[in-house]
Amino acid sequence: MNWIVLILAGLMEVGFTFCLGKTKSATGQALTFWWIGFLVALALSMYLMAKAAERLPIGTVYPVWTGIGAVGAVVVGIVFFHEPATFWRILFLTTLILSIIGLKVLG
Repeated sequence: MNWIVLILAGLMEVGFTFCLGKTKSATGQALTFWWIGFLVALALSMYLMAKAAERLPIGTVYPVWTGIGAVGAVVVGIVFFHEPATFWRILFLTTLILSIIGLKVLG
């Protein structure tokens, strides 16, 4: 259950980076909506990470949380914001994913 909470915390981090990305092109009421989404996802991400840290080692929780957020942010950037998907970005993204899996296996 704690790992599910941690994964949800990481997904909320992806959510707040997505909302932050959307604020770059939004105006008016849409801009307010994306900022509210950013703040809600940020608060949920922090809360869920803190809950996961109650039972899992912080040395595992924080890297997994940031790793999920980093991988998710790159994927969101490529899929939704048309950022380049170069060989090197994909290679290092894969390395990061393998590192997260390694922490899960060892944790």
